[in-house]
Amino acid sequence: MSETPSVAQVIAQALVRHGVETVFAQSLPSAVVLAVEQLGLNVFAYRTENAGAAMADGFARVSNRVGVVMAQNGPAATLLVPGLAEALKSSIPVVALVQDVNRPQADRNAFQELDHLALFQGCTKWVRRVTEPSRILDYVDMAFAAASGGRPGPAVLMLPADFLNEPAGPQNVRKASLGHFPLDRTMADPSRISEAADLLAAAECPLIVVGGGVHLSGAAGEVVRLMSEGHIPALTTMMGKGAIDESHPLSLGVASYNIGPLSPARHLRPIIERADVVLLIGTRTNQNGTDSWTLYPDGARYIHIDIDPCEVGRNYEALRLVGDAKTTLGALADQLQGRRETAPQLEAEIAAGRRRHEEDMVQVLRSNTGPVRPERLMEDLRKILTPQTIVVADASYSTLWVACYLRALTPGMRFLTPRGLAGLGWGLPLALGAKVAHPQSPVICVVGDGGFGHVWSELEASRRMKAPIVLTVLNNGVLAYQKDAEDVKFGGFTGACHFTDVDHAAIARACGCHGVRVERADEYLPAVEAALTAEETTVIDVVTDPEAYPPITFFEGTLDRVRAERVTAPV
Repeated sequence: MSETPSVAQVIAQALVRHGVETVFAQSLPSAVVLAVEQLGLNVFAYRTENAGAAMADGFARVSNRVGVVMAQNGPAATLLVPGLAEALKSSIPVVALVQDVNRPQADRNAFQELDHLALFQGCTKWVRRVTEPSRILDYVDMAFAAASGGRPGPAVLMLPADFLNEPAGPQNVRKASLGHFPLDRTMADPSRISEAADLLAAAECPLIVVGGGVHLSGAAGEVVRLMSEGHIPALTTMMGKGAIDESHPLSLGVASYNIGPLSPARHLRPIIERADVVLLIGTRTNQNGTDSWTLYPDGARYIHIDIDPCEVGRNYEALRLVGDAKTTLGALADQLQGRRETAPQLEAEIAAGRRRHEEDMVQVLRSNTGPVRPERLMEDLRKILTPQTIVVADASYSTLWVACYLRALTPGMRFLTPRGLAGLGWGLPLALGAKVAHPQSPVICVVGDGGFGHVWSELEASRRMKAPIVLTVLNNGVLAYQKDAEDVKFGGFTGACHFTDVDHAAIARACGCHGVRVERADEYLPAVEAALTAEETTVIDVVTDPEAYPPITFFEGTLDRVRAERVTAPV
């Protein structure tokens, strides 16, 4: 670098100071990308900006480091919006460095000019446009602090193109590294922690609800300690899956809107319904997570631990424990230690519920015919999972199949799902971001054919950037969740729900990846085992049953009836 570094070079140096080793970008802002490459940082070149934002999200989720994505102004910037919105709702720290038009050309209808501050206002924690070279370090640090501080989320820094090549000039001396999270660990009010311990100690049927904030805080160990020492059962939301070893005798698994027939939590619902004190940890208590706010009992007392004061008490008035989950849970466990008796009857009830579920599943899991049942595929995946495996699922049914039928093997095991906004197409890029963060970990991704259609192009990026994953496409030729929900709500479905046949294995091969077509259940496990030993991305295109649906409570008693009436209706 020259003796007087440019603004772009100072930005690159700041990224290094914040611990950034990989950025997700194409070629713009070119001055910053060139400076980053000169410093030896890895530039993972995505094909589309919406996928690039999701890659940065997936990277952050498993690394506990801020994901960094770059993009051009105008249409490229608009494509960042869905990924940043998902990161905002899921509380994932991402910094987006976005090029803007030259400063003298602002508000003159310059090429691809747009009001980017207005564009990003609703999908980020923080958005600014910096124009003074002497302030660039201040603004970069503000962006990282906004992303990783408090409740994490995305931050956007707009960088006029002409500004990037100017000499940076004198800067405020900054030495802090802000690229990790949680950035600041705070603990809830000690008096309220004592009150919470008293409530849990006196409860007859306490219950712990674990949300995705436990992963963000790195608090899985503290959750298990509280379960074990307090002899308290715990369930997780979809985002919280993996925080608890699901073989733990007090684990209820994932329980939200997925407690219909064939759900692993189906026979454990009475434990939830009789809870008298409910401890909520790192959860937004959103609609899906609470089965439309019907899952938890009305008469229970609630305690809510969350870093965001606005989430505490939003849907369930609660004793407010505003603070970091890890530090607050540690203090709570200390105060509860030795104050509750063991719960052998409860553990026996949970074990009996698990056995009933296994009996329910026997017939489904025995089928070797096609089209293949997704439950059978999940059973095969269970055989090859290790605690180090990172599992990723796209939104819609893919998330539900994974959440219900794969089992977390150790506290802190990662299952990534885009549950903030639940947009289709996030599976593959989330998986690629996770692979970049943990290149030695096997990454297994499950997507539907509807969602995969959004991001086929990133297979080429996976090959070019040498980020091999194992990707299973549940190819049922239908937007299944949409079709089934329409059937339940309206007694019929729209014509857009069905696709023509697509050979996703052929698409993979066309991109230079490995592609396998599976039409029988017994062909799947060998294909996955072979893919895990390969050094390239493998797409396993499985022809699955279009009539299969996960145990969604809302569908119970209605979907099967609507289907039966359609079959028997006169032509």
